[in-house]
Amino acid sequence: MADDRIRVAVLHGPGRPDADGVSDYVAHLVEALHGVGVEATGVPVRPDADDGRWRAATVRAARRVRALAPDLVHVQFAPSAYRFSGQPGLLPWRLPRRLPLVTTLHEYGWWACPGWLPGRLWSAVERTGRWDRESGRLVPASAAVIVTNPGHGDVLRARTGRAATHIPIAPNVVDHVGAATAGARLRAELGVPEGAPLLAFFGFVHPVKGLRYLIEALPELRRDHPDLRLLVVGGFTSQALPEPEATAFRAELTGLAHRCGVADAVTFTGHLPADRVSAALHAADAAVLPFTAGVSTKSGALLAALAHGLPTAVTQPDADDDGLRRSGAVALIGARRDTAAIVRTVGRLLADPVLRRRLAERGRAFAAAYSWPRVAEAHRDLYARTLGRAHA
Repeated sequence: MADDRIRVAVLHGPGRPDADGVSDYVAHLVEALHGVGVEATGVPVRPDADDGRWRAATVRAARRVRALAPDLVHVQFAPSAYRFSGQPGLLPWRLPRRLPLVTTLHEYGWWACPGWLPGRLWSAVERTGRWDRESGRLVPASAAVIVTNPGHGDVLRARTGRAATHIPIAPNVVDHVGAATAGARLRAELGVPEGAPLLAFFGFVHPVKGLRYLIEALPELRRDHPDLRLLVVGGFTSQALPEPEATAFRAELTGLAHRCGVADAVTFTGHLPADRVSAALHAADAAVLPFTAGVSTKSGALLAALAHGLPTAVTQPDADDDGLRRSGAVALIGARRDTAAIVRTVGRLLADPVLRRRLAERGRAFAAAYSWPRVAEAHRDLYARTLGRAHA
């Protein structure tokens, strides 16, 4: 019997999965695609020795694609993943024209290359269907465009008139077997007294995640909960925050905790393996994600917290995101970059066990719709339609 598996080359940025959210997503996606009969191969667009030569990196990636001879090419696009180089946007000119192209937009709606061109001129260019201000030739040359949340799809349609396929992401850490027991041990390792509340922040630590406002909220929260602790689970160094900047930001947050008098209440774990993250999410009583641009379902950290049944407080994004706000699965922090708003929402969570229980139940139910098998099946079906196949 002939092998009718779809062969896909998945192009992505150079970051390691432990230092880049998109690369972590790609690692999960490639594994999940194999589970639904798609032969997927990751192809990084990686400059040599961090020399920043993105043109050479795209040429090498295109050469690798030609050697693989796939049925389809799937590019994962986020400006930060490529250190804001415009070269990945030229990939369609370097790839064989016969190969159908699919692009996933992980970040969209806020960047342009070059940035100095006025928005009205960009609009005129995009109306020609030949160029996209953020992805270059990727969106215009793609047979299909995927977005991970409706907001990006709305921006794409407004700019280009194109309809995108919405395929959500899944939790970047699943609930591990034995993690609840490991979480109890972790609380003991941290010296958290029995019954003392433990808050968790999870994800790559970056200034846009709003962690400084959470640290500033701790003194007020500790007035009612003197034993309150905060566990910051995640690394600082990433594609979006190179090591020198990451080191400086960690020092800034550590200094802030000292100035606020809560240094003894804050633990920075750095990057942890998935099983330890799962244990940390079970150890916590609530998660707080005070992102400065709001939290939506394009956050794997959010979905991981919900999938673990962890009551979670989030800042709201500008645009409503596929029912997250209306789901009742999260506690909404009323304002972004606002310490007092965090105090009000988190204080209410800590004081109300019934609310925490309700959020845990609704969060698990909400996250159940986001799974890697479902994500992989949706990709497989899109690939099949793009290739004109009845089924994968």
